[in-house]
Amino acid sequence: MQQALPDITKTGTLVTDYDVYLFRQGNHTRLYEKLGAHPAVADGVQGTFFSVWAPNAAEVSVIGDFNGWKAGEHPLTARGDNSGIWEGFVPELGQGALYKYHIRSRYRDYCVEKGDPFARFWEVPPKTASVVWDTAYAWRDRSWMRCREEANTPDAPVSVYEVHIGSWRMPEGERRCTSYRELATELADYLLEAGFTHVEFLPVMEHPLYASWGYQTLGYFAPTSRYGTPQDFMHLVEHLHLRGIGVILDWVPSHFPSDGYGLSYFDGTYLYEHALPGRRYHPEWKSYVFNLARNEVRSFLISSAVFWLERYHADGLRVDAVSSMLYLDYARSAGEWTPNVYGGRENLEAMVFLRKVNDTVHANFPDVLVIAEEATAWPGVTAPTATGGLGFDLKWNMGWMHDALDYFTLDPVFRKYRPDLLTFSIWYAFSERYVLPLSHDEVVHEKSSLIGKMPGDEWRKRANLRLLYGYMFTHPGKKLLFMGGEFGQWPEWSHETGLEWDLLQYAPHQGILRWVTDLNRLYRRKPALHERDADQAGFEWVDFSDVEKSVVSYLRRGRSADDVVLVICNFTPVPRYDYRIGVPFGGFWKEVLNSDAVEYGGSGVGNLGGVEAERIPAHGRSCSLPLTLPPLGVVVFCPEGA
Repeated sequence: MQQALPDITKTGTLVTDYDVYLFRQGNHTRLYEKLGAHPAVADGVQGTFFSVWAPNAAEVSVIGDFNGWKAGEHPLTARGDNSGIWEGFVPELGQGALYKYHIRSRYRDYCVEKGDPFARFWEVPPKTASVVWDTAYAWRDRSWMRCREEANTPDAPVSVYEVHIGSWRMPEGERRCTSYRELATELADYLLEAGFTHVEFLPVMEHPLYASWGYQTLGYFAPTSRYGTPQDFMHLVEHLHLRGIGVILDWVPSHFPSDGYGLSYFDGTYLYEHALPGRRYHPEWKSYVFNLARNEVRSFLISSAVFWLERYHADGLRVDAVSSMLYLDYARSAGEWTPNVYGGRENLEAMVFLRKVNDTVHANFPDVLVIAEEATAWPGVTAPTATGGLGFDLKWNMGWMHDALDYFTLDPVFRKYRPDLLTFSIWYAFSERYVLPLSHDEVVHEKSSLIGKMPGDEWRKRANLRLLYGYMFTHPGKKLLFMGGEFGQWPEWSHETGLEWDLLQYAPHQGILRWVTDLNRLYRRKPALHERDADQAGFEWVDFSDVEKSVVSYLRRGRSADDVVLVICNFTPVPRYDYRIGVPFGGFWKEVLNSDAVEYGGSGVGNLGGVEAERIPAHGRSCSLPLTLPPLGVVVFCPEGA
């Protein structure tokens, strides 16, 4: 049933005085319902109501294909409340119309044509017009939305598959990206088969530069038109929900591109970006930094976060580049940045903003995840805002990622000299609620693919990769793996080409995918591997002192006393026989996973299904297991019956 259009005959506007008050206070969380282009009715005539924030404009008009792009044909009127909002109604203008705002500033006779900051849809880049679009959709995912809290709780298994939509898979024989609708069934089938619980999309928000992968966001309220319409993207999200898969969206409130038709210098002044030179421009990404001290900008960004959760049913937001927001001197040398009022380098405005975003999201959507990509030791990223924290649900554990990759890139003969790269992460593993990421950033810009980073010949590279994944899935923290890594793609990722799916015709790559699939299944099945990720009682070292052999062993514990998982990692290519490991109780310990199994591409060295515990003390425990440790392998045991 089509929803009735708002009638603005009496008011002439959708924007109330209360909207203006909230907007100017930085507390409007649904500006997208008021600003932008909205189908409406006035005096019985259907058309489109336009409103835009341009406080330093002398004139604003809507231009488009409906008036030959002529400024002044459809002027907007400034509200008389000093809000800086210009608004007006264009009759008989509807779905699909192309438009921009022509703005003449009060300063220096500056004139510019700007896209709509609140546009719901854009032309396919490199074209730059906004598109009038009704985003109504009859959602069918009520069951998922009602129960998704179970998938997003701190105790839940969260295994995320990170995807760049345009390069996940390209239609065979065609040089184009898969559409949202084409992707839906194929991606859902693949995720279910591989055992992932969630998918995380690199930014789908409209962006002018394809090579930015979406991280140079321009359309904060529009999925990119490269792959289809807003409803097409809704269909993708809905289909994933119907198949039981959560959807996380990357979101970039830290900076925006300098393209002239976008947010930069919007009304002839630094409106969305900082006016201070030392805080306006991001030298590393050559983009502009949002002025988070400005209430209206905070309303804009908070509304964007709420928009994707409300209108697109996203189950979480991964907030990009949080470190760059928190530190005023990020990517800046001495003399290139302005200290805060206390003389420090902390961005006090960003702290307030991030807390506000998280409080707003959790008040309105208590069952979603907000995840920080934060690469420093900033305290309390996942602590509640009421205790001084930033209020995120999860934080990427960049320290674990860098240490793990540094360790695995070492030739095994040298690993005994750097056991700290494996053990240090446990010292802080429970200080925050973490995600362990092996993300897109680690397989681009000549960093090599994950399998390419591994030392040795091809067999050892594959064994090392399986060992890395086994270590990751048994280490405390939620999991994230970038596409292609799950089957050991050799080339590093390129956004211009699809993944090398042809590799899956070869048994070694089938084996890596089968290994990741079985890891996912065990991870989801065993509470010991996920329900106490942020609780020190959920992890216990058995032995990390055997540096000469580069063997470590540890227990993961669930809340139930008999829910125990034993993990032993052998980081050398030398098999170890009759290797004794202390265990907390006797009985038969079943070998539930072995990365060296033949079906994963290994050599088949193992323990023939399990080992009976002996009454021989070891590692401070009364019982022990005499084990065979496969080369460059990880073995996982559970007590029989558990």
